[in-house]
Amino acid sequence: MTQSSFWQTNKQNNDFAELCNALYEREVHLLANVDVTSIQNIQARLKSLPHYINRTANQMAYVNELGVSPLSLDVQNATWSGKQASKLSVLVQNEQDVFSWYIKLISQTNKALLGLVVPILKTNHIVLDSIDRINIEKKCIRTNVSGWFSLIDVNVDRSLRLLKPTKKVMLAACAGHRWQDSVNSTKLRPIMPSLRELLISCAIDWQNFKRPLAL
Repeated sequence: MTQSSFWQTNKQNNDFAELCNALYEREVHLLANVDVTSIQNIQARLKSLPHYINRTANQMAYVNELGVSPLSLDVQNATWSGKQASKLSVLVQNEQDVFSWYIKLISQTNKALLGLVVPILKTNHIVLDSIDRINIEKKCIRTNVSGWFSLIDVNVDRSLRLLKPTKKVMLAACAGHRWQDSVNSTKLRPIMPSLRELLISCAIDWQNFKRPLAL
């Protein structure tokens, strides 16, 4: 082992450890403040926590090491950061253009889209979700958390709006950027993406948003 590779290994281990510490602190704080409806649910979340934290920390460190992401990694806080757009409105896209993009994609690739990371506008910020089901006949896609989105009709839940993945949109989602509203240029303090969002952020192919990366 060369001196440089030894240093890189140590640095990766240090980054991984700091990421794990930050993620654990954050998740434990969330669990401590959640309304307890079922002790079994809390126990199940605690049991799965080490697996998901280790996996997320490992993937974030790996993506950062590759240097292909436009995001900067804050290992002490386990967050991505990037330049924020002045207004949310510059990221909001024409709905028909978005529908056309997805319809063309599902007609070409079908099941290859499963797992694709997609952005969803939620009030004053953009969240990350992933496609887990496709209905080609009805031209609908379902995301893991936000549910079904029609690509030909007005969606029932207007508080959620499917967006097309672009570099600026995905960067805003990963970094938790938010604004006072879609018109006002006031930037608000970034919202913290969930542990799941941080994990799937590592599956974004920044060179080709039409395909998911294998985690």
